[in-house]
Amino acid sequence: MNYIPLLQEINFSLEKARKLQVNLSKKIILEDCFNKPIKYVAGVDVAYVDNQSIGAVAVLEYGSMKVVELKIAEVATRFPYVPTLLSFREVPPAASAIRKLKVKPDVFLVDGHGFAHPYRLGLASHLGLVLNIAAIGVAKNLLCGRIIEVKNKVWKPIVHRGEIIGGAVYTNPNAKPIYVSAGHKVSLESAIKIVLKCSKGYRIPEPIRKAHALAKKIKTEKLKRKCLLKQ
Repeated sequence: MNYIPLLQEINFSLEKARKLQVNLSKKIILEDCFNKPIKYVAGVDVAYVDNQSIGAVAVLEYGSMKVVELKIAEVATRFPYVPTLLSFREVPPAASAIRKLKVKPDVFLVDGHGFAHPYRLGLASHLGLVLNIAAIGVAKNLLCGRIIEVKNKVWKPIVHRGEIIGGAVYTNPNAKPIYVSAGHKVSLESAIKIVLKCSKGYRIPEPIRKAHALAKKIKTEKLKRKCLLKQ
């Protein structure tokens, strides 16, 4: 799928974007289709400065959580911020950064929702479909559904319209949960296990923490340069 021309074709028609979103959601695979045992896992995040989008990806060794590769991509922001259509804004910079990688991760942890989305197509699912990769959604806030109270202390199901769409996962007992869902080519069960394996005492799993730090660093550098130019 050639994603950028598709965006230009849509020309930000809410109706067309929503129709595409619904059609793409039907193509999501909610089963494990990645290499096992996992060798490399990646984190994906996007930051913004002025009219630029900064895509960042960090590849880590799955067993040790050691960083093996970092890549960024800066692209013009082509799509406005619209709730529940965030993937149309963030897929281009995220995909551009991922395409620069020399190491091929087995699974991607994406800062955003996957299947746990009102239209079942959050950033992780959209990105997974565009690049044909196994992706997991890891979000800081609940977008839809309700959390079902269960005895399980590690995670609790998120239910929306009578369907389990994700899990509220407690990576740190002293912090709020994160909201994990399958993105593409990953089952919810595996998604939760992988996220817990990648969590090292912080609320956010290590791959996304590293990607976020990289995106923040580039954003800060760009803002500093902008300030110097104004002096």
